[in-house]
Amino acid sequence: MTLAANAIVLGVQDLDRAKKFYGEGLGATIVQDYPGFAMFSLGEGSSNLGLYDREATAQEAGVPSEGSGFRAVSFHHLVQTRDEVDDVLLRAAAAGGTIVKPAEAAQWGGYFGYFADPDGFLWKVASAA
Repeated sequence: MTLAANAIVLGVQDLDRAKKFYGEGLGATIVQDYPGFAMFSLGEGSSNLGLYDREATAQEAGVPSEGSGFRAVSFHHLVQTRDEVDDVLLRAAAAGGTIVKPAEAAQWGGYFGYFADPDGFLWKVASAA
């Protein structure tokens, strides 16, 4: 068996806010929309992104829902150019996200920055150019 992440599900505080951020703000397409849950397509070759109420997610897993700060996970969105990195970061900020690390040249030769979605989940946007 090969393990594959077919969907990534985030437990969010405000489902409507998160749907607006990912859908209207970042252009992801909703493929399922139910009370308390939504699934987005992030494009060909990517896992789907699910949004589920944070309390319900924790309850389903049998763990406490409290916690903040670094969650020991980040999502990476790779693009072709530095301009695309800047564009994604600007779109995320305009949609209600927070730029946590402005884009800058990397010592490995690329260019990257980080934003956090409204629930604090980190996204790295990077280009090898």
